[in-house]
Amino acid sequence: MTLTNSSNNKNGDFFEEVLIKCPNCKASRKLRVPIKIINQSKQLTTISIPSGFNCDHSFQAFVDKNFIVRGYQTVDFEFSHLELYESSVNVLVGEEDKKSESKDFTSMPLFQNIIQVLRDCVDDKEIIGSGIFSEEGKVLYSSLPQTTLFNTMKEFEVRNERNLVSVKKMYLELENSEKFISKFMAIDGIKFNLVLIFSFRVKFGMGNLHLRDILRKVEKLE
Repeated sequence: MTLTNSSNNKNGDFFEEVLIKCPNCKASRKLRVPIKIINQSKQLTTISIPSGFNCDHSFQAFVDKNFIVRGYQTVDFEFSHLELYESSVNVLVGEEDKKSESKDFTSMPLFQNIIQVLRDCVDDKEIIGSGIFSEEGKVLYSSLPQTTLFNTMKEFEVRNERNLVSVKKMYLELENSEKFISKFMAIDGIKFNLVLIFSFRVKFGMGNLHLRDILRKVEKLE
């Protein structure tokens, strides 16, 4: 199956610009962020900015539902790609989260550990992006290229509308010959879809081998 990698102007209606500023050198840049991801977050959305994207520094920005940055965090490690995921920390000054104390997936150490496994596998040569999606297609974590992320979200939405959320594995080929593989997983009762995007050079067979290796690493985290 081929996933259309659309990039026409109408997709601009689904993005909002956010002004980010490096907490170290104060260099700033506007970043287009998918509106749906911000709206789906229960608290804040964490955006990890790799060095070279805005300036020479890597840092994280915490964005609220009004697309305003409420705080920044410097990091002592490098990001290879721009990342988006639901925040598990509360950086709002003078505010505390007084809601249910029961932890959801994004606030568990397991979630952060899976993200680190995915970060380690992305190399720009074969695996060019990764993501974690809920059964219904909510973006929990993404380092996917922007257009690919947009189309992946649409694909999961269609699956949900057609009651195909029980599909265990999905293989898609983008119009630019990049490969998309998603794998449904359940760990400690938590269900999610793990997504990998492969370079056009990678065949599905090789992509599947990469996926198996990553799944073994994730399963060891249980």
